[in-house]
Amino acid sequence: MFNYEQLTLRNSGYISSELQEKIRSTKLLIAGCGIGSTIAQAAVRIGFENFILADGDQVDLHNLNRQAFNYVDIGKQKVIALEENLKSINPLLSIQIFDGWINKNVSKELVASSDFVIDTIDFLDLAGITALHDEAHNQNKPIISSLSAGWGAIALYFPMNSPFTFRQLIGLPLSGSVENASYVKHFTALLQSIENNLLLPREVVSVMQTALTILEDGKPCPASQISVGAHAIAALTTTAIIRVLAGLPVATAPNLIITDNWSAAFDKCVSLNLDLATKS
Repeated sequence: MFNYEQLTLRNSGYISSELQEKIRSTKLLIAGCGIGSTIAQAAVRIGFENFILADGDQVDLHNLNRQAFNYVDIGKQKVIALEENLKSINPLLSIQIFDGWINKNVSKELVASSDFVIDTIDFLDLAGITALHDEAHNQNKPIISSLSAGWGAIALYFPMNSPFTFRQLIGLPLSGSVENASYVKHFTALLQSIENNLLLPREVVSVMQTALTILEDGKPCPASQISVGAHAIAALTTTAIIRVLAGLPVATAPNLIITDNWSAAFDKCVSLNLDLATKS
């Protein structure tokens, strides 16, 4: 028989009982269940039990290199497959699903039903992302946007009462429709800022820029993504949310939260100065 206390037993020492209860009762809206699937899986394993899953896409073979799906899931709607996979970890989860694309009409209800919003919508859907962020801002709900960056991840956290908005981040009008705005134009500007400030390895930025050169608005994104980056997103996003619940500081937008495993594996080495001499 499933037992929540047994599931979270090994969290002891890192997560207090009080914080664990906050985690258990907090309802997460995961908008975009591709890369969002890795966040959902990490969240379930650490003890979150209440979810809203929103996505209109199906699982495809090319998703399996990084997303939390299996070969048997191909052809299923992502929200359905993800719900099944998450409940295979914790069968007592409370999960609401929205099998469709985020837009202005549906974002209001989805955001209102959640405590914390996670945005992993494909950047191609600029109108959907903007609608989600607008609603989170209007309803004073915390929202975090996360995306893959090579061997690492990028996150932007917009807290309650955030003076800074997603529209400002990528240079959109502060109000009104964005239906005619170009994803390519606005994301290129953000990427250029990242490159100018040397926030990511140049080879990672180069791969992302290459994808933009062949991208057309409204077409499937050809950007290369790998499993390490997807797991980095899961770790970074889940950790940030738990720090917020614990009342601890988290860097807020327009500051980027960045992790880069490729560089960290070599650049941040610390010698323990151990005496390994054989003793007679």
